[in-house]
Amino acid sequence: MFERTRMNTTNTQIDTAAVQQMDAAHYLHPFTDFKDLAAKGARVMVRGEGVYLWDSEGKKIVDGMSGLWCVNVGYGRTSISQAVYQQMETLPFYNSFFGTTNVPAVELATKLAQIAPPAFRHVFFTSSGSEANDTNVRMVRRYWDLQGYKERHTIISRHNAYHGSTVAGASLGGMDGMHAQGGLPIPGIVHIGQPNYLEAGQELTPDEFGLKAAGWLEEKILEVGADKVAAFIGEPVQGAGGVIIPPATYWPEIQRICDKYGILLIADEVICGFGRLGRWFGSELFGIKPDLITFAKGVTSGYVPLGGVLVGERVARVLVEQGGEFTHGFTYSGHPVACAAALENIRIIEDEQLVRQVADDTGPYLAERFAALGEHPLVGHADSCGFVAGLNLVRKKGATVHENELFDESLGVGMICRGHMFDNGVIMRAVGERMIVAPPLVMTRAQIDEMTDLIRLCLDKTYEEIKTRQWL
Repeated sequence: MFERTRMNTTNTQIDTAAVQQMDAAHYLHPFTDFKDLAAKGARVMVRGEGVYLWDSEGKKIVDGMSGLWCVNVGYGRTSISQAVYQQMETLPFYNSFFGTTNVPAVELATKLAQIAPPAFRHVFFTSSGSEANDTNVRMVRRYWDLQGYKERHTIISRHNAYHGSTVAGASLGGMDGMHAQGGLPIPGIVHIGQPNYLEAGQELTPDEFGLKAAGWLEEKILEVGADKVAAFIGEPVQGAGGVIIPPATYWPEIQRICDKYGILLIADEVICGFGRLGRWFGSELFGIKPDLITFAKGVTSGYVPLGGVLVGERVARVLVEQGGEFTHGFTYSGHPVACAAALENIRIIEDEQLVRQVADDTGPYLAERFAALGEHPLVGHADSCGFVAGLNLVRKKGATVHENELFDESLGVGMICRGHMFDNGVIMRAVGERMIVAPPLVMTRAQIDEMTDLIRLCLDKTYEEIKTRQWL
């Protein structure tokens, strides 16, 4: 078992109502209907240990979402806290502008080059995945500009993808709700369909659909003009879009198309990196050979904000050898405290062999337990990849997954199910009628049993509620 920080033994009582009142008065939350949250009050989290959280009312909760896809090594790691404290005492901050550097940033860049796929020896640091994808937009266009291809600026992404919520990140993403606010996407970013077999694979085998979905990229390249396309960006497994696991034929064909037209390939590994899929990076699992890899979240297990771009040699060679200033960066690029946290986090992942554990032991076990949830009358399909998993809620099961009878989206069955999850001690996210998890990588088989038993209980409660509402 790993080291844990000491439990709060001060018996300090938290006035939940008072905190909620202050929260409603002053704190604007991300992706939130502010009026709605103020009316019902936010849930106040106060402590975490291992795979568990406690709220201000003392309720213990299994964190099936690793915070927000990020707390890979679990809560309460004393050694990360100590690494952060020691760095704060030594050098709490200095910038990386004006020809300066710091030791943790250099050590982390070196470490990332060691664990990344072989073509990656350079790193550009940011504070988040959104900033890292903004960096990708600037970097790929700089790459082509330096070679004299001033028109090669269009980046292709996918509908329902998530690549952050900054202006450029939200534009790269393909979520209609985000594009509806703020006049997005910005020029030079276009989208193709996602490789969602349940949604669009009717009358095709998964392998046939994988090739068809990848073919949408070539169609878009030809539509835009190959001489105008700079890059394609995609998550190995789409996370916030609902844990969309592509067919086995999809990524090899995407790679072939990118190679054919010479466009850069960006793998957004903000969720998939640092062991989440049973490899250091999801690209390795799917055989992708990207030119740029976006990372964040799991690099520090969320303890301190940090993100960045792993830059492959094809791009780095041009940026470095051509010279000239890359007019892009952030105050906190290579923040020494964040880098110190990341170094200790990576040490833990290595020492405890969490990547191998997910690949060979707990990942397959999670797959087994999730597949069993597919027997529930509400579940039309359940699947997983490493330590992400999802299941689809359906009104009535059909003979095949494409013949399932779906709920009217306006009923909000997924949100009803999520409510039962929270009320019964497990966090499971709802994406429409798809329920998803991404647990901490330290979750044991016994804890997987605990989590999936709670999920089954909540599916039962959801089933009973919608029967009472006569929606079946």
